[in-house]
Amino acid sequence: MRVAVLIPARYASTRYPGKPLVGLRGAQGAEKPLIRRAWEAAQAVRGVAEVHVATDDERIAEAARGFGASVLMTSGFARNGTERCAEALAQMDPAPDLVVNLQGDAPLTPAWFVEALIEAMQSDAAMQVATPVLRCSPGALAQLVEDRRAGRVGGTTAVCRADGRALYFSKEVLPHVGDLTAAPPVWHHVGVYAYRPAALSAYAQWPEGPLERAEGLEQLRFLENGTAVHCVEVEARGRVFWELNNPVDVPRIEAALAKEGIA
Repeated sequence: MRVAVLIPARYASTRYPGKPLVGLRGAQGAEKPLIRRAWEAAQAVRGVAEVHVATDDERIAEAARGFGASVLMTSGFARNGTERCAEALAQMDPAPDLVVNLQGDAPLTPAWFVEALIEAMQSDAAMQVATPVLRCSPGALAQLVEDRRAGRVGGTTAVCRADGRALYFSKEVLPHVGDLTAAPPVWHHVGVYAYRPAALSAYAQWPEGPLERAEGLEQLRFLENGTAVHCVEVEARGRVFWELNNPVDVPRIEAALAKEGIA
């Protein structure tokens, strides 16, 4: 199976403009832009044939080429990373057997999260879309709840069936958590996707649905159009996982980079 990783990145983020170029200091104090840290995370994944940054912004493209990344330029009309990946896929000849969307705001994504998705798709030819979910640690759950109480839109949670198919994704903490000391399992959705090319191409033809629009979550378009999204459980193995959604996340991610010794 020929696997391509695409890193969609846009400059005009609604919540955090210019986010892909935000500098993040590593364990030795060196600062690298977010897009480079996401690219380095992709480079660590085994079994990948190619990695490309997909963007519509020349500032991001210039920065990416500067550290040696391949860049696929897309239009400014893509409303989310999945649409941007679909545009990039149309430029790839030959097309890969599997496309992985590694979000440009998730530099702490461990390689084994992505490898688990690839393995799941390889083992089930009927699986069209897959994404990782991580059981929230008490600390991660407390951060999710803190963000919502402060009115910040932060991480995403997933609710899944017993067979792993997603029932719903939300920016709210689902299921409802009252007492954090006796909370039910809460699944943190990891912003990585694996698609068959046919599913990704179909996605680009569907209109944005009301749930996707309300939540601001691109993966809901698959559910709204009857395409199953499989949740693949992954383990943190002691690693901290967090996305850069808001400026407050910068010190959180820098602390994690320092803890893991990531330069």
